[in-house]
Amino acid sequence: MKTVLVTGGTGFIGIPLVKALMASGYRVTVLTRNPERARQKLPDEAGVITELKALDAIPDVMVNLAGEPLAARRWSVETKAFIRGSRIGFTNKLFDFFERKGKFPARVISGSAIGYYGNCGDLLLDEQVPAGTDFAAQLCLDWELSARQFEQRGSSLCVLRTGIVLGINGGALKQMLPAFRWAMGGPMGSGEQYMSWIHIDDMVRLILFVIDHPVITGPINAVSPQSVINRDFSHILAGVLRRPALLPMPALVLRLLFGEMADTVLLASQRVLPRRAIDGGFEFHYPDLKGALDNLLIK
Repeated sequence: MKTVLVTGGTGFIGIPLVKALMASGYRVTVLTRNPERARQKLPDEAGVITELKALDAIPDVMVNLAGEPLAARRWSVETKAFIRGSRIGFTNKLFDFFERKGKFPARVISGSAIGYYGNCGDLLLDEQVPAGTDFAAQLCLDWELSARQFEQRGSSLCVLRTGIVLGINGGALKQMLPAFRWAMGGPMGSGEQYMSWIHIDDMVRLILFVIDHPVITGPINAVSPQSVINRDFSHILAGVLRRPALLPMPALVLRLLFGEMADTVLLASQRVLPRRAIDGGFEFHYPDLKGALDNLLIK
């Protein structure tokens, strides 16, 4: 039975991932600052630790999903520093721990995001495209460089450049639903910016897929094959909910509300292709947006 250490295991992606890993026969330990939440949300058989020194052995696999959400609050100098520390600083701490132990996990899956590419309009983006220059892009670049320390010590490393993960228990969709259910949703800005998304079930399945295929190394775009522009996303979501999408949010208002984050996250266009996932043989259960939203919202 392979052992897996999961960081961020009590989050939106982490909870279903831990359950899926255990259902697949892995022995899972979750590193968390909130053991009470872990024990409430995770299977009883999952190990829960609050410090790395509590590990009884070096895990076969480590999945590092820890990190402060980018859109949790308006960015300030302090917020940016906290976001960087929660990703890059934390990944460095993980590396330092295993360095002191003198042994590393055989397989490391580390988080990143499609924000790596910056705002690219309608350019089709695969894993070969270089990093952008804005805050989110440099954050992802530095996060990936931090994770590459494990590769230099012999771990087989895969970096997940994750898009907008759709699920009803968290993430962007949960934030959107109240407005759209009250017919107060609509496109953001011009509505022409591309949104690259993935169903939560496919996200979890993709992580298990790359764990089981260590030949897949380097970055992999964790997105559906069919990105859509924001206007179409809004209309499809409204249609699934049987509501109109009447109230667009002007770019000026978004910039007043969210500052730099508006242009970097909400209005940025990233038309991302999961080329390496497709070439590696991964099959998406939810490749199109309407099918994904139907599954999540129509019971």
